[in-house]
Amino acid sequence: MRWPVAVAGLCLALTSVVAHAERADGGYQWPRALAFSAYNLGSTGYNQAVAIGKMLKDEHGVTLRVVPGKNDVSRLLPLVKRRVQFSANGMATYFAQEGMFQFATKSWGPLPARLVLSSNGDSNQSLAVAADTGIRSFAELRGKRVPWVRGAPALNVSTEAFLACGGLTWDDVERVDFPGYNAMWNGIVNGQIDAAYATTVSGTTRKLEASPRGIFWPPAPHDDAQCWSAMTAIAPYFVQHIGTRGAGISTAQPHEGATYPYPMLMTLPSQPVALVEALVESLHEHYDQYKDADPGAIGWALDRQDLTWVVPYHEGTIAYLTRIGRWGPAEQTHNDRLLARQQVLADAWARLVKAAPPAAQWESQWRSMRAAALEDAGFEPVWR
Repeated sequence: MRWPVAVAGLCLALTSVVAHAERADGGYQWPRALAFSAYNLGSTGYNQAVAIGKMLKDEHGVTLRVVPGKNDVSRLLPLVKRRVQFSANGMATYFAQEGMFQFATKSWGPLPARLVLSSNGDSNQSLAVAADTGIRSFAELRGKRVPWVRGAPALNVSTEAFLACGGLTWDDVERVDFPGYNAMWNGIVNGQIDAAYATTVSGTTRKLEASPRGIFWPPAPHDDAQCWSAMTAIAPYFVQHIGTRGAGISTAQPHEGATYPYPMLMTLPSQPVALVEALVESLHEHYDQYKDADPGAIGWALDRQDLTWVVPYHEGTIAYLTRIGRWGPAEQTHNDRLLARQQVLADAWARLVKAAPPAAQWESQWRSMRAAALEDAGFEPVWR
């Protein structure tokens, strides 16, 4: 396959990152050290990576170095630069695959992302409202104050998707800009806005729950086809889920809404198949050793994996799942379709690089070329 010029040669180079060899008895000779990039220290993503690291040390003598990154680019850059083999990442995985938002710059372009496994826990990702507003549906946000976080497309696109569930757009609400995630949540607690986006287990949501305003999560009803069609047209990474963990929700008071994997362990296609296969096998067979280390770590169970999501799986994952009977023709067909989409994106980016538009026009020309290429190949561009 041909990949974007921005990552040309990267995939082949990655094969040298980890020396590995098959043992005579058919087992896998683990490297002495591995590295993951992850979210900041103290985050659930970081904590889960550390727990996996302890399991790898106990079982295989592998030292796992977890490199924290404060934003999407700083988590993916070490992977691209071959300083880590894997990233315990978030929605930036999908944005990078699509070459959009912060990855639409000349130095990036679409990335050939590959999933290893993901954590699919009991929480949801949603747009919360302050309970004192009396709002009980997304449609009732019309005319209300809704936040926009500068430089945070994962938050803003997801917020837009929940507005769409209620038949709304940004034009139907009062947009209030914030410099960051924490500032947004301080804003809702302080009465500056009426809604804010988060995972239901975020610590910031507990702060709103404990405040005089209180917290409420409007539902995204699973039988509302119009809501879900509108949502996934904007954010195709959302899947239906009943959340039972988080601020204001529980098994006794569940939330009917949406989620996506977090964190998702991802890599690039030329990461050695044997290493990825061995890692997935270990994550499965030794799940009990790390599943209780963080409340979200239960999500790594094999029966919680979404094998037909929006990012393709690595060949090593496929090899292991095939070996244990968890991967079949339907999953392979879906994966092949995702790989074909990535190739269309790679080819379109190569044409853009060859055309070499001025820097000021780079992103606008990429958006246009990307959308046209995907449509010509029978894919939905999602964003234009």
